[in-house]
Amino acid sequence: MSVPSGRTANPVPAARRPRLLILSFSPIASDARVLKQVRLFTPTHAVTTCGYGEAPAGVARHVRIPDELVSWRLSRGDLIARRFARAQARQEVVAWVRAHLEPGDFDVVLADDAETVPLALWLRPPGGVHADLHEYAPRQKEGVPRWRIFVAPYVRWLCRTYVTRADSVTTVARGLADAYRREYGIHAGVVTNATPYREAEPTPVGLPLRLVHSGAALPDRHLEIMVDAVGLASRDVTLDLYLTRNDPAVIDALRARAAALPADRAGRVRVMDPVPYTELIDTLARYDVGVFSIPPVSFNYKHTLPNKLFDFIQARLAVVVSPSPEMASVVKQYRLGAVTADFTAVSLAATLDELTDAQVAAGKAAAQAAAQELSAEQQMTGWWDAVLAADRRAAAVDPTISVPSGRSTETGESA
Repeated sequence: MSVPSGRTANPVPAARRPRLLILSFSPIASDARVLKQVRLFTPTHAVTTCGYGEAPAGVARHVRIPDELVSWRLSRGDLIARRFARAQARQEVVAWVRAHLEPGDFDVVLADDAETVPLALWLRPPGGVHADLHEYAPRQKEGVPRWRIFVAPYVRWLCRTYVTRADSVTTVARGLADAYRREYGIHAGVVTNATPYREAEPTPVGLPLRLVHSGAALPDRHLEIMVDAVGLASRDVTLDLYLTRNDPAVIDALRARAAALPADRAGRVRVMDPVPYTELIDTLARYDVGVFSIPPVSFNYKHTLPNKLFDFIQARLAVVVSPSPEMASVVKQYRLGAVTADFTAVSLAATLDELTDAQVAAGKAAAQAAAQELSAEQQMTGWWDAVLAADRRAAAVDPTISVPSGRSTETGESA
């Protein structure tokens, strides 16, 4: 139909990308898991991040939480009196974010960890909220009595009051997903802490056998088990530990323990300075076997499925782990190496002594075969599908939203 003289037709609104907020009480630019989310969605979404530290590359906007605000600081009086709603609303980071974000500004919110979910729901995104739970939150610090007594009830309240209202949920391992379903009726998918795919070939097995471990220097991880095992092992092995300085006293104690090994084992263990994550996989690739033994001192440690396991795979290493169910399942399913009989240094030493060069070479080859399937690009499908479903819900409310048609599993870019 023609437009009458002197009148103009209403312009058709331009299509736009979905506005996605990624909310995390962490330094996002150095948080490996959250950074994967940023890299996955920036090619297809207008991504705003809200968290500590500098803006990650590629985002449309970054709302930086001031460093002096502490996300875990809560009113003890409110916690003791079980005034959880008041404690949450008055928490300093929550109050600051509420003052700097507006409900309705985002089509979808991806909330990292249980503590951000109330904020995500408060923002009322028309597409909904996806919650990504990095641990089993109600038992996160159960080994600390004050946390277990005062904070754990609050975290349980967060889960049953808010996380249950998220439109979709993911977590890092099947054991944690089972616990969320059993305790709260939350049906969480699994997105592992996988490492981006790296094109590489396995290297020949060395002599001595070169063992490596990378990760945080924390006392409750009992890293001394690996040091002691190398001291007990009969075969010719070395171990290098690349540790972040979470607790300098732990590093000092490990170096002293390594120096105290018997004379015929002297020099077998070195505690190295950490390397930037951009250099870590290439550094690990100089070794033969990635090692991680961690006693089940907490629920989350029992069910650990850490990024270091996937780092080992992308470095094309054979793997030796303790019988932690999540790690053991991956190692056995993909024939990556060996699982110790228990969590002791004696058991780890016996496993190393029984490990032949042919088995190490086979483990390296198995890592090569599994590297694509166990890469971050494949594992992140759980995030992509959840956010895409939220995009569609938002587009049903606002037809100007252009829902992405797909992504490349190789790069995370739209297909």
